[in-house]
Amino acid sequence: MNFEKFSKEIRRNTLRCLHSQGSGHVGGCLSIVDVLAVLYGKHMDVDPANPKKEDRDKLVLSKGHAGPALYATLALKGFFPVEWLDTLNQLGTRLPSHVNINLTPGVDMTAGSLGQGLSCACGLALANRAKGIDKFVYVITGDGELQEGQNWEGAMFAANKRLNIIVLVDNNKLQIDGATKDVMNVENIESKFDAFGFTTQRVDGHDHKALDKAIARAKRQKGPQCIIMDTVKGKGVSFYETMGAGVHSTNVNDEQYTLALEELK
Repeated sequence: MNFEKFSKEIRRNTLRCLHSQGSGHVGGCLSIVDVLAVLYGKHMDVDPANPKKEDRDKLVLSKGHAGPALYATLALKGFFPVEWLDTLNQLGTRLPSHVNINLTPGVDMTAGSLGQGLSCACGLALANRAKGIDKFVYVITGDGELQEGQNWEGAMFAANKRLNIIVLVDNNKLQIDGATKDVMNVENIESKFDAFGFTTQRVDGHDHKALDKAIARAKRQKGPQCIIMDTVKGKGVSFYETMGAGVHSTNVNDEQYTLALEELK
């Protein structure tokens, strides 16, 4: 798998999806593209022809407003037609703003209010154990989202039950109201997850080789794992990368879309 090529395809189609609406959560979508490319390009055991097969890996997109990035990835993998990307949030769409397990093939858990994903993943992993299914449950969460206390209840439960969960923290250091360190500093994330009983790693979240190696290592370990990914909000498009917290939710007008596609050739 050429992760670089796949990442560019995901970014182009994520922006296609957002452009259909004219705006959206650009920053947090683009910051998780590289890990999605590595997960679905190599590590996730899933079948687009049978998205509900019981014996599969699952992904909980806890930061559910980054749905367009996941939608682009799933469409490119063949879970549904790429043309669906042009219907984001429209009446009758199968692609709502926040991911919904009941609407979109390949989505494994609905995401609403932030902070709930790790708890949901605990339930999925516990159900796997009860059924004798030896598969992984991946969780993508944001650093700002870790300000929610429910995450740490979920982390405590996952460690206590030694669940097959791999948490991937999109540590882009920005949230809707500004820099995460200024709103409510969550660092040192590694020491926090360590204290709750996880095995932790920290990587450049845009380095495909580092992500591949970290995920492979996490899969070999026992008990819950955490990979903190240092990322850039709006990654891949220069003018979005420099917008700061303003890129959390912003426009994708015709001019911006054209310029972004030029950069992503």
